Amino acid sequence: MIIIEEFEEQWLEDIKANSPNTTQLGNRFAQKILRDWHEIDDATAEVILCDGSGDGGIDAAIFVKADPEEGIEASTWMLVQSKYGTAMGGPDTVMAEAQKLFSTLEGKRTALSSLSTELVTRLRNFLENKGERDRLEYIVATSRTLSSAEREYLGDVRVLGRSKFGDCFDVEAISIETIYNRVCEEQDVGAPQLAVRIKTSASASTEILHIGATTLPDMFAFMQDYKAKSGDLDLLYEKNVRKFLGSKRKVNKGIEETIEKSPERFGLYNNGITIVAEKLVKSNVGELTLINPFIVNGCQTTRSIWSVLQRKLNSGGSAPTDKQREWEERLAQGVVVTKIVLVGDSGEQLLTDTTRYTNSQNAVGEKDFIALEADFRRWGPAFSSHYGVYLEIQRGAWEARRAFQKQNPVAIPQFSESASAFELMKAYAAGWLVEPGIAYGKNPPFAPGGTLFNKIVNEEGFGINALFAAYQLQKLAGAYNFGRGAQKQSRGQTRYLFMMVVIDMIKDCLIHVHIERSNALIVQAVLALAEADLLHHVGNAAVQLIDDYLTDGAEDSIFSEPEFQKTRDLNAFLKSEKLAKSDDFSPNLRSNLALSKKILRRSQETKDINAAIVRACTSQA
Repeated sequence: MIIIEEFEEQWLEDIKANSPNTTQLGNRFAQKILRDWHEIDDATAEVILCDGSGDGGIDAAIFVKADPEEGIEASTWMLVQSKYGTAMGGPDTVMAEAQKLFSTLEGKRTALSSLSTELVTRLRNFLENKGERDRLEYIVATSRTLSSAEREYLGDVRVLGRSKFGDCFDVEAISIETIYNRVCEEQDVGAPQLAVRIKTSASASTEILHIGATTLPDMFAFMQDYKAKSGDLDLLYEKNVRKFLGSKRKVNKGIEETIEKSPERFGLYNNGITIVAEKLVKSNVGELTLINPFIVNGCQTTRSIWSVLQRKLNSGGSAPTDKQREWEERLAQGVVVTKIVLVGDSGEQLLTDTTRYTNSQNAVGEKDFIALEADFRRWGPAFSSHYGVYLEIQRGAWEARRAFQKQNPVAIPQFSESASAFELMKAYAAGWLVEPGIAYGKNPPFAPGGTLFNKIVNEEGFGINALFAAYQLQKLAGAYNFGRGAQKQSRGQTRYLFMMVVIDMIKDCLIHVHIERSNALIVQAVLALAEADLLHHVGNAAVQLIDDYLTDGAEDSIFSEPEFQKTRDLNAFLKSEKLAKSDDFSPNLRSNLALSKKILRRSQETKDINAAIVRACTSQA
């Protein structure tokens, strides 16, 4: 079993790298915990780091804008108070930091930095114009899980916040320890045996299937019990390929409206949920105790129940109105149809099949559940063994692996590098499929069931070689410091565009040595150039193109593209699915590409590049 101290040390390793100052430590801690916990990235949210003097009690702010096409029906602001190491000084710290935030949002604090002043202006405007389903969430991020007293104070913060800002306000606590617990659960490494009670009419239909109904308040109580015992409600959905992710706050408007307006009819309108458990114990009449339960179908249903009842029942009011009492009476009549499937402590195949078939009505998946895919279960060990790079198919698994290696220094193999399977899918799509805009702007197409996920994994010959070629492309982009924190502004949002340009240049090399431009042969070309230490020559040409293209005032720059001129929104332009695909959308990019390919063909390295490609592709053929 991996001990938490070792996991925490590995998790913090890159945060502590290069002796950062206190502010940098806090920023790095906030960024990583958001990335691991809420899956915040450029594709889903705007991240503002404002930790330091004059931050107004906000270390980081994340804005997730409503986007009905992506299933995001409401806008959410997440305000993070990051307490790295021993900075969390007990319950008084929880309340003091929250009071600081409240004063800031109410306009009572004027000594703010310019960045925080701009942020607070946006937040106050949001509060003035918020819709019924918009959210403002206060997140306390710590190294270790909050104590019971600290959690109690955080509950008081929720009540106080709602009295000031309405039902849109909520609180959450996240920590390295809860991430550790999730990794243990995902990998079944010392996972705790959770026994959770549920009041339900479900009774045995067969030896492994119980069917019945559960009232909405009883389902809410079950979820509360689970969260209290596990510390992490999302663990309840770890086997669900359409897991509800906190970062996106996907809201099913119809489900919530039914609960709020016609709760007594919920069972008529909703298809119900499926819970899998290792076993169950009948306790009191009408009550079961489930051992290690997971909701594998009905994710949005139950999280909508949680969202509405958390707002309407846990707001702290002690004198409910007649309207509230009438709604609660109707709520008690509402039920959700409940199936409970007993999979046993080794019923992984039954669990997987149940998950797949109960979710087959919609091809929607989240990136964590690449781990459910049989291909990736096979590719993961093969990739790691063949290339000596650990392929991470479950979030947090790399930190767990490093901790295991530290505890077991003689264990074989020992890995020093890792690659995220999900990120490799994006790299492959950006380069091989010419989808840099979608790779930068969206996540769902690359998750199990997504359009590009299906297209890639069903491609003939796709496997560990293609994944490793995508890894080489990803490493190349990293060498030029693309992405958030880039030293050159031109490289902050163009990682995937760079990848597309590199592959396009390699395709041009294939043309001029008379080799077919199939995806399989492009994979072989990338691997050959990386092995011969020639890939960086293509990278140098590609990065020069990117830097020139992103220079305002330069000839044929992005800022003079006809489509960019219409909106002058760089972010939207770079996330467009039309990017790099036609002369109509980005003619300047296409002309820059043509010129750069000519220059590369005339370079001194061309002979070596072409020779390496010919050797690799000829042997492959």
